[in-house]
Amino acid sequence: MAGKFEPKTPVQLDPPKDDPISLEDLAKAGGEDGGKCYVAIKGIVYDVTGNKAYQPGGAYHVFAGKDASRALGKTSTKPEDVSSEWQDLPDKEKSTLNDWVTFFSKRYNVVGRVEGATNLEE
Repeated sequence: MAGKFEPKTPVQLDPPKDDPISLEDLAKAGGEDGGKCYVAIKGIVYDVTGNKAYQPGGAYHVFAGKDASRALGKTSTKPEDVSSEWQDLPDKEKSTLNDWVTFFSKRYNVVGRVEGATNLEE
C-alpha cells in the first residue's frame, strides 16, 4: 500500500549508519539531561532524540536506551516486555513488529546496530 506509515510532515533522513553500538552505549542514550535518546528494534538503533514521547517523563520513555522489539511487537509499554527477544513471538506480533520497523525507518535516523545482534531481518 503506497504511503503506508508515511509521516504527516516529510522527514529528511541521513543515510543509515551501520556503526556497532554496545548495549552499554545504548543504555546511556536514554535522553537524560538533554542527551541523546536511542531506541533499538531488531538490533537496528534509531535516534529518537527529537521526539518528546521518548524523553524522560514521556509515554514511550520505557523504550529509551533499550532494544524494545518484544514490547513493540506485543504493542506493550510494560517494562517487563521491553526486550530484544522477539523471535518466539506469534506471527501476528512479528507482523506488528515489522510494521514498527517500517514506521521508525520513515521517521528516525538509523545510527547503528547493536553489537552482537542476530536475526535482524527475520
